[in-house]
Amino acid sequence: MKTIRYAFWAIVALCLILIGLANRGLVTVRAMPEAFSDLLGIAPDMELPLFIVIFVGIAVGLLIGFLWEWVREYRQRTEGRLKAREVESLRRELAALKVKTADNGDDVLALLET
Repeated sequence: MKTIRYAFWAIVALCLILIGLANRGLVTVRAMPEAFSDLLGIAPDMELPLFIVIFVGIAVGLLIGFLWEWVREYRQRTEGRLKAREVESLRRELAALKVKTADNGDDVLALLET
């Protein structure tokens, strides 16, 4: 299974390297439209290789997706914590009842527990 995982990540790395080599040209990334930047007198432009723009876009998309799923699954996580507390409470109660019934020496309950 490890070799399949390593082979998968090797293929992903190879694809990313090929994308980077194929898109080395510089592109201008503008933070706002040209007319708006002329009106304000500021032009926050950067020249970056295209592969960096692609990889940053993918990374930002993944982060937004992970955050969205984390917020969406909040109810399930809360419910899971409540159920875990309930199970732990019931386990403690069961252990206390076992100790209590063992002290009474009830033979029928002792047979059912074994």
